[in-house]
Amino acid sequence: MASFKSSLSFILLIALLAASFMVVANAGNFNQDFQITWGDGRAKILNNGELLTLLLDKASGSGFQSKNEYLFGKIDMQLKLVPGNSAGTVTAYYLSSKGSTWDEIDFEFLGNLSGDPYILHTNVFSQGKGNREQQFYLWFDPTADFHTYSILWNPQRIVFSVDGTPIREFKNQESNGVPFPKNQPMRIYSSLWNADDWATRGGLIKTDWSRAPFTASYRNFNANNACVSSNGASSCSSSTSNAWLSEELDLTRQERLRWVQKNYMIYNYCTDAKRFPQGLPTECKS
Repeated sequence: MASFKSSLSFILLIALLAASFMVVANAGNFNQDFQITWGDGRAKILNNGELLTLLLDKASGSGFQSKNEYLFGKIDMQLKLVPGNSAGTVTAYYLSSKGSTWDEIDFEFLGNLSGDPYILHTNVFSQGKGNREQQFYLWFDPTADFHTYSILWNPQRIVFSVDGTPIREFKNQESNGVPFPKNQPMRIYSSLWNADDWATRGGLIKTDWSRAPFTASYRNFNANNACVSSNGASSCSSSTSNAWLSEELDLTRQERLRWVQKNYMIYNYCTDAKRFPQGLPTECKS
């Protein structure tokens, strides 16, 4: 049995390494797909739209958003995070709708002291309710090179993936009374900002402004498999080639998900009984 487990772990490791070198095909153009929304010149689109950089200094951070709204999608973005001592900084990359009962799907990268790993913070909001945090360390240095962070969002599930490896799945449990994001189109947003009141060790470690400016970089956005929503109409309504709209995790990806959650998950709201003394949330019980 031990030999079998070792072989399985080796196979999974090889698969993870292979996935980490995947190249996103048919990359979008930042000039066409996004607009810079704040930062007073700190955000820049470079290389004829192939690269976007966000900058944070003591005066301000910066951010951008997609020109399109999406209602379901399979969306990729490659990010290279703030290197070195990034304590106090947060790089947020997420989908969100507007209004008091908004939906949201979050990647947030919490900076740390040099030599300590980033924390990848994930969350899902539906109809204004969040508090569904799961946090992970990564199995590589996310500041040394670009890596692909993906969201699969279809009517049945939301899957967060890193370099093709699923790290989290949030299933549609409307049958159990749990709202699921499926009616509100969402834009893609990203920002680099200072959150040293909470981001690093609960706010104990503050931003070292002598290391500013801090920079995060983006490339190879891909939303070819996504439904653009405009004036209530969807670009997918008449398509017949959207297999991802019913995609689920096969056995191999389920095994990789379990591997990540066993070895790299550092917080799961579904196991935090102290936080939910009246009982864990409904979606955690199935």
